[in-house]
Amino acid sequence: MTTAKVLVSDKLSEPGQGVLLGTEAIEMDYKPGLSESELAEIISDYDGLVIRSGSKVTARVLERASRLKVIGRAGIGVDNVDIPVASRRGIVVMNTPTGNAVTTAEHAISLLLSLARKIPQATASMRAGKWEKSKFQGREISGKTLGIIGMGNIGRIVADRAQGLKLKVIAFDPVLSTERAAKLGVELVALDDLFTRADFITTHAPLTPETKGLVGSAAFDKMKQGVLVINAARGGIVDEDALYDAIKAGKVAGAGLDVFVEEPVSPKHKLLSLDEVVLTPHLGASTSEAQERVAVEIAEQVAAFLTSGTIRNGVNVDSLEGEAAERLRPYQQLAHRLGALVGQLGITHASELRVVCTGDAGQAGTRPVANAALAGFLECFLEEKVNAISAPYEAKERGINLVEVREETGHRYTSSVRVTVSSQDGSHTATGTMGAHEPLLVDLDNYVLEATLDGHLLIVQNDDRPGVIGAIGTVLGKKGINVARMQVGLDNGDSVAIWNVDQEVDSDTIAELHALPNINSVLLVKL
Repeated sequence: MTTAKVLVSDKLSEPGQGVLLGTEAIEMDYKPGLSESELAEIISDYDGLVIRSGSKVTARVLERASRLKVIGRAGIGVDNVDIPVASRRGIVVMNTPTGNAVTTAEHAISLLLSLARKIPQATASMRAGKWEKSKFQGREISGKTLGIIGMGNIGRIVADRAQGLKLKVIAFDPVLSTERAAKLGVELVALDDLFTRADFITTHAPLTPETKGLVGSAAFDKMKQGVLVINAARGGIVDEDALYDAIKAGKVAGAGLDVFVEEPVSPKHKLLSLDEVVLTPHLGASTSEAQERVAVEIAEQVAAFLTSGTIRNGVNVDSLEGEAAERLRPYQQLAHRLGALVGQLGITHASELRVVCTGDAGQAGTRPVANAALAGFLECFLEEKVNAISAPYEAKERGINLVEVREETGHRYTSSVRVTVSSQDGSHTATGTMGAHEPLLVDLDNYVLEATLDGHLLIVQNDDRPGVIGAIGTVLGKKGINVARMQVGLDNGDSVAIWNVDQEVDSDTIAELHALPNINSVLLVKL
C-alpha cells in the first residue's frame, strides 16, 4: 500500500495527531506555525494538509501543491483557504461544521449576557478597588427580541439556547424555508426587518463578498436605539469603523466581539478604547472539549479520504460516506469511462454534456456521477490533471454546460448511466451499466450491445455483410494483437463492433483495417 504524507501546519490536539499517527499507510509531519512562504516551500511533498485558522492556504501555496489531494480544516470557517483555486486543482476541502458549534454558540450567548449585565466592566472596576454599584446597572434579556443573522448549525443552537432564556427569536437566512424556521420556533424575516425589530443582534454567517460589511452604517441607522451587537462568526461581517461611530453616537449601547478583520488586534485599535465593547481573542471554539473533538474529527476525515476515498463534510464537493459511498463508487467509475469514451468519438467544440442516472446510480444524488463523467470527458482534451472536483470549473471556462437528470428506472436496465455530448456539429451518446464484476457499455449511438468498458477498445463501424468480422480478426491476428472480447450491435443494415484488445493498435494497423471492404470507420479508444 502506498504511503500518503500529511502535514499538520497548525496546532492540533494530541488525540487528533494520534488518529493520523495510528493510521496505516499515513505518515504525519507536525509543523505548526508555518508562514505562507514556509508552507509554500514544502507543500509539494504532501498528499494531505490539516489546518486550523492560522495557516493561509493561498493561491501561491496551492500552485505549488503538486501532490495535494485534501485539505482538512479543524473547525468551520475556511476563509483562509482559496476554495476556487483548490477546486480547480482538484483538491478536496473538508471542515468540521458541527465539532465546535455548541462551543461557539455558547460563547455568543455569553457575550450577550456579559454586555447586558456589564460583567467585564464591573469586574475591572472592582479590581481597581471601586464599588460602583449604580454605574453598572444592567438590563434583562427575558422577553426581548434576538435577531440572528444566519441559521446554520451555530445559529440554530443560539436560537435554541435563546428560547430557553425566554427571548423571542427572529432570523434572517436566505436559504432557510419558512416551514423549517417555524419548526425551530423562529420567525423568518427580511434583513431590514431584523435590523429594525431586534433588541439584540448576533451574526452567524460565513464571510463572503455578500456578507462583508453587512452590518455597517446603513444597518446601524435602521436599528433600535440602545441595540446590542454580537459577532462571534467572522471578522469583517460587522464594519468595525461603522460600529465605533454608532457606539460613540449612542445608537449602539454595546458590542461583544470575538472576531476581527485583522487578528491579532492591534493595541491601538480604536474599539479597545470603548468601555461599551466586550472583546475576546477569537475564543469561540476554544474549549478543551471542542478542540479535541474537531481535531479527532478532521484527522479521521482526512485519513478516511486518503485511505478509502470517503468524503465527509466536503466544502467543495458532495460528501459521500459509508454505505452510500460504496454504492455510488462503481457508478462514478462507470460514468468516468463513459465520459472518456464519448470524448474520443470526434466531437469538437462541445456545448453540453448531459448525464442521466437511473436506479441506484442516482439514489445518492446525480452530482457525483455527473462530475465523474465530466472529468472523464475533459481528460481527453487537457494536459493538466482533471478530477470530479476540478471538472466543473474547467467546463465553465470552456463554455460546456453540465446537465444532470435522474430517472427512477431505465428502459433495459434498472440502474444505468447515459452520457450525451452535444455540439453544433452533432452528438454522441453512450449508455452503461454495472455488470457482475465490471462496467459494461450497453448502447452506443443506438447500437445495442454489451461490451466491457476497460482498456483498449477498437470501435469499427461497417456494413452488415458476411466475412467482415473474419477479415478484421485476420488483420489483428497477423499483427499479433490479441482480442479479449468482441461485441456487435446492429442498426438498419449497419453494425458497430467493439473489439476489446490487449494492447495498443498502431496507426498502420488502423489504416489497414479501414482499407478493408465494407468498413466505414475505425477508431481506437483508450480507457
